[in-house]
Amino acid sequence: MKTITNSKLVKFIFLLPLSLTTSVLIGQEEEKEPKFSISGSVDTYFRTNFNGLNKFEYNSNNDVIGVPQAPASSFANDPGFAIGMANVILGYESDKLGFVADLVVGPRGEDAVFLSGAPNNIVNQLYAFYKVNDALKFTIGNWNTFLGYEVISPAANFNYSTSYMFSYGPFSHTGIKADFNFDENWTGMLAIMNPTDFTEFNPFGLYSFGAQLGYSNDSGSAYLNLIYGEQAPDSESTFQIDLTTCWDLSDAFYLGFNTTYNTTDGQGFYGAAIYPQVQTSENFALGLRAEYFKELEDGGPVYGADVRSVDFTLTGNYTLGGLIIKPELRLDSISEDVFINSDLAPTDNLSSFVLAAIYAF
Repeated sequence: MKTITNSKLVKFIFLLPLSLTTSVLIGQEEEKEPKFSISGSVDTYFRTNFNGLNKFEYNSNNDVIGVPQAPASSFANDPGFAIGMANVILGYESDKLGFVADLVVGPRGEDAVFLSGAPNNIVNQLYAFYKVNDALKFTIGNWNTFLGYEVISPAANFNYSTSYMFSYGPFSHTGIKADFNFDENWTGMLAIMNPTDFTEFNPFGLYSFGAQLGYSNDSGSAYLNLIYGEQAPDSESTFQIDLTTCWDLSDAFYLGFNTTYNTTDGQGFYGAAIYPQVQTSENFALGLRAEYFKELEDGGPVYGADVRSVDFTLTGNYTLGGLIIKPELRLDSISEDVFINSDLAPTDNLSSFVLAAIYAF
């Protein structure tokens, strides 16, 4: 199947919600007052390498022979003191209807909307929704991806830097989706979307299919995610399957896990990461991301075909009201010499430190 625009699939997507609403008995919902909300965050950070370059290096002819390096993952990659993004989220919700307008400015926000058609785009998310009943909700517009463990917002991630799996999976989708509540524990989602990360419009006339099956209880949740479809002309369809799960194992200990597989005509990647976190006091928590990332033999998006990457990221979270301070140590080890050390010699590893400050409101 080359495209996702045939009539049988479209009929399936839009007739399934109707069949569910006629087969499930829904209780009378209580009317609620319309609610308008404003939230968001700002973030800034300091970053330095322990065994790599932190500034441009020049030879006697004033030619650049070395540049500051960072792991080839998204965000928090600039040397010295740097800024992330300012994020304002406007929301409105009535008994049945609502919208979200999520706006960003700054380097992190620019990276998050990098495939937008407009050079000054500031839209991270922009969508409207209609809640038919407790079992069914429709959403149309642009929303952040449902795949993966991590997200764009630095306030919602425990680690400040991001994983390879997050960085090379989708960031956002524009389209229409239907969210289902099957019962108190099981949920589902079906979507038809533009090519990944094209925020404002569809430049190719191609569409992708997205799906999710979720389970949650008082201790945690697990989500199986799927995306399939052509992302560019004259390209094979991209297939990605992803499992994300997280559980509170005790009042103080939390464990998250993410694994994913992405391929387009034999090129792509797969990986897995664990996220153990421990709450040491009311204001401080310590967490680790341990990630294995493997690019496929026919090609990969980061360092090259058949290259293996491992990163260990240890992050502290100190909260004081709306302020979050995140000191972070990160070690990236690659199966090829992709970095340059402080002596300008090739090396297969990079160790770095980030101190981030985030204010969420």
